[in-house]
Amino acid sequence: MISHPSRQCTVELQALPSRIGQVRRIVSAQLRYWHMDCLIDRASLGVTELLSNVHRHARPDKTCTVEMELLLDRLKVSVHDHDPRLPVVADAGPLATCGRGLAMVAAMSESWGALPDGDCGKVVWFTLPTPAVTAAPVPARLPRLNGAERPAPRFTEVALAEHATEGHRPEPAPARSAVPG
Repeated sequence: MISHPSRQCTVELQALPSRIGQVRRIVSAQLRYWHMDCLIDRASLGVTELLSNVHRHARPDKTCTVEMELLLDRLKVSVHDHDPRLPVVADAGPLATCGRGLAMVAAMSESWGALPDGDCGKVVWFTLPTPAVTAAPVPARLPRLNGAERPAPRFTEVALAEHATEGHRPEPAPARSAVPG
């Protein structure tokens, strides 16, 4: 099942090797939809490592949930599984071919952690900083159309998008008379 309200995406799956590639494509598509293309590589790498750990280590089953949440200044990616054992970062050498997944997640993320999830599972998560969003300056007046001035918009595109995703709708600007006074 996939759900993706405006700032959250959740995918439930069996952490099997054949499914991990599908989840990477879902993560990539969702980040493109959120205009966060610059986070695709790191988020995909982190999700791959966490799902690989579920596949290798989780008991009693491989059922898990991947959740991405777009916060104000960061992306949080979590993997919930049914195994209550918390992961441990392995002390793998530079030539090791396995056991480096959590170390890679720690190295490429802003922060990461693991928490018990009740009596029957855990959540392993990491965060990535989102790029600063800057809006183009809004002119005081828009160009004249047919001799009439239009008022400047009340919201920048960025503010409008933020309000729209939070369920707010800006009030329309009051109409101005085109007759000079």
